[in-house]
Amino acid sequence: MIIIKEFDFDAAHYLPEYNGKCERLHGHTYKLVVKVEGTPDHEGMVIDFIKLKNLVKQEALAHLDHACLNDIIPVPSAENISIWIWQKLEKLLTGDHYRLYEVEVWETRTSGCVYRGE
Repeated sequence: MIIIKEFDFDAAHYLPEYNGKCERLHGHTYKLVVKVEGTPDHEGMVIDFIKLKNLVKQEALAHLDHACLNDIIPVPSAENISIWIWQKLEKLLTGDHYRLYEVEVWETRTSGCVYRGE
């Protein structure tokens, strides 16, 4: 069973190694989707949505929202943002009956990245 929680955050970035208009500073309203895999506990939940929301906000969004991502991640592509978020959440979202399954980072409505801890 997979639990899903979606978030939005606004941030600016530039891609210093990229040859094109994204090498200049620009912003996005990112969509973040966090998925947790597990089995329901005695309360009937894999993980409480409120607990999941608070962990993501505290560990990831508090740093990323309204930030220049280059100050946090040297090359803040969707791929590297996904890895950074995974690393912040993986240990905190590992329990007796659940684990972090997947992180999605969407730069636009049609362009994103899925990361599963590869």
